Amino acid sequence: MSSAVIHADDDDVLDPSLQNLIDQKSLRWIFVGGKGGVGKTTTSCSLAIQMAKARKSVLLISTDPAHNLSDAFSQKFGKDARLVEGFTNLSAMEIDPNGSISDLINGAGDEAQDAMSGLGGMGNMMQDLAFSIPGVDEAMSFAEVLKQVKSLSYEVIIFDTAPTGHTLRFLQFPTVLEKALEKISQLSNQFGPMLQSVLGARGGLPGGASLEDLTQKLETLRETIAEVNGQFKNPDMTTFVCVCIAEFLSLYETERMIQELASYHIDTHCIVVNQLLFPEQDNHCKQCNARRKMQKKYLDQIEELYDDFNIVKMPLLTDEVRGVDSLKR
Repeated sequence: MSSAVIHADDDDVLDPSLQNLIDQKSLRWIFVGGKGGVGKTTTSCSLAIQMAKARKSVLLISTDPAHNLSDAFSQKFGKDARLVEGFTNLSAMEIDPNGSISDLINGAGDEAQDAMSGLGGMGNMMQDLAFSIPGVDEAMSFAEVLKQVKSLSYEVIIFDTAPTGHTLRFLQFPTVLEKALEKISQLSNQFGPMLQSVLGARGGLPGGASLEDLTQKLETLRETIAEVNGQFKNPDMTTFVCVCIAEFLSLYETERMIQELASYHIDTHCIVVNQLLFPEQDNHCKQCNARRKMQKKYLDQIEELYDDFNIVKMPLLTDEVRGVDSLKR
């Protein structure tokens, strides 16, 4: 990660770094998140590059509808994983939540499409309703993650997440979905024989599928989600890197996020504070000195609040961070 500084004083120490994450060989999932505009994408891209030096295969996924990975790497990415230029073990992808529902139905096979068409107008209404559900983009993002986990093998998966609210819903979704599928399974066991007799009289499900097949698929999905959910809550396998700047609103968002992550039992012990100014002692720029004074106030609060966290201080750079070479530094 970049270490260029705008004239740091001798007393300003930019260590520690995120090296502890790279050295933690058991990590499988790393989430990078925070308020919009604080440098999440730059941090996640830099971390992915460093992680690729130590691991066999790394996947960087953007779940942010704004999608900045393509801009950061100066390379176009889409919904399918693609190797980052100059790497053989680092891939990236940008999930399109608006297209995921259609893709999910189209990719589920003829049975799913026949089932939806067999419902006629009700099937169309269900699809329209699905698009309007709050948090459906997080749900579809997680569905895409499950598909990638099952179809491809990566040693580490890093998420460049959406702004705080979206991210928290995304992390909560596996637990909600697991409970919902468990309830469906219970209902199926209770009313399965009755439904099977009704469906038998009507010729079964569209596409020739049986209720037993459908129940088995739902149970397999539930088991997969339960496995991923268990890994998310395992601090040896999952961690969340909070990214912020030394301002009130960003500090407030970070505190709220850390509290909610704790309630989800998701580990977080690293905070990256971006865009810090380090003016020279004889600097006469009033704006620079005033901003540095304000930043120091909030930086002191961050260090006091999170004295047991690994706090990484990153300077405001003179040039934009874009392209692999800039991200490597």
